[in-house]
Amino acid sequence: MTINLEVPHKYDQLIAQAHEAAAAVLRANSRHYDTAEHEYPKELDMLAAVIDGMNEGGAMSGAGASGTGARAGSEGARETGAAGPANRNGSNMATLLGLIEMCWGDVGLLLAMPRQGLGQAAIAAVANDEQLERFGGRWAAMAITEPEAGSDSAAIRTTAVYDETTGEYVLNGEKIYVTSGDRAELIVVWATLDRSAGRGAIKSFVVERDNPGLKLDRLQPKLGIRASDTANFVLDDCRVPKQNLLGDSEIEQSQQGFAGAMKTFDNTRPLVAGMAVGVARACLERTRELLAEGGVAIDYEAPAQLQPAAAAEFIAMEADWEAARLLALQAAWMADNRAPNSLQASMAKAKAGRMGTDVALRCVALCGAAGYAETELLEKWARDAKILDLFEGTQQIQLLIVARQLLGLSSSQLR
Repeated sequence: MTINLEVPHKYDQLIAQAHEAAAAVLRANSRHYDTAEHEYPKELDMLAAVIDGMNEGGAMSGAGASGTGARAGSEGARETGAAGPANRNGSNMATLLGLIEMCWGDVGLLLAMPRQGLGQAAIAAVANDEQLERFGGRWAAMAITEPEAGSDSAAIRTTAVYDETTGEYVLNGEKIYVTSGDRAELIVVWATLDRSAGRGAIKSFVVERDNPGLKLDRLQPKLGIRASDTANFVLDDCRVPKQNLLGDSEIEQSQQGFAGAMKTFDNTRPLVAGMAVGVARACLERTRELLAEGGVAIDYEAPAQLQPAAAAEFIAMEADWEAARLLALQAAWMADNRAPNSLQASMAKAKAGRMGTDVALRCVALCGAAGYAETELLEKWARDAKILDLFEGTQQIQLLIVARQLLGLSSSQLR
């Protein structure tokens, strides 16, 4: 198979609709909900309903975050016919292209979109058919990070103990930085059945948000993406029906436990890369306009060294942006075609996360006082972009994953 990095024409309508929604709803309310942190963005309810309807009708091919995951990715998998394997662009590509446009509008509001959480991607990757029926379509957040377990998910200390008398699992521990944790209907909690058994004992459990054992500790004030609530939870003898354990309860059945859930990130890391691409594009477009107003012309026909320094720097940033965009497209395309993409997903996330932060800050610097003032969204985009280099695996973790795969080393050999 060979990849064509031109955007497929069948997604023209999706991109146009996503861009229109981003401009009319997300960008239009961006500053308000940045200032009014933790206030629920009521404007998103109607937009989420529209996206739900379009997803059900196939118009957006799963272009919300809930359209990701191993099962969703199979919608765009290779089909074999008389002519052999066919290249497909499916739900992962559609989601990526939609997210780029939406994050051009506002990444914080996109993350606050009802029923478009990372938890649904984990459910899609690990759940059995009965669980998919029960939990599908509901707003699900993901609770992985703990005070002593951040980038190393295998260090999770939250415990899950089976109570044979009631047929329930009892969860105890603490979870932090749970995106949409206070607003979601479900929380997918990662916990260990046996701390001494390592990764194979880590499982994911679906916890109803109103479970009395799931206690909201606080909502986290943040540098950026303030429209998206970020919750810290304490699980205090939180009882969960055994039917809410995703996948297999056997400790060594890690393919449907820790390893199965981790495969979720092969699909979602390219999407985080796409978010960074969208924010950076917004920065570049506004910077181009402000440079033009200041009399700086960008000439793509002339060598960069013969142009004003601001123009030369802008051209370099655009080249960096294009490299990140193409890596994200490649990783999403591979997921749609069921090609192993762990390496490419981490490469895309690492490149785009660093590019997004770098481009946003350089754009602020190029625009001077205008870039730093609250009269422009550039300063907000610079704050928003940083999280895209952090969550779903930091820059350093992504580079470590890439190095392990390129060198053929295990996590114990290269730490």
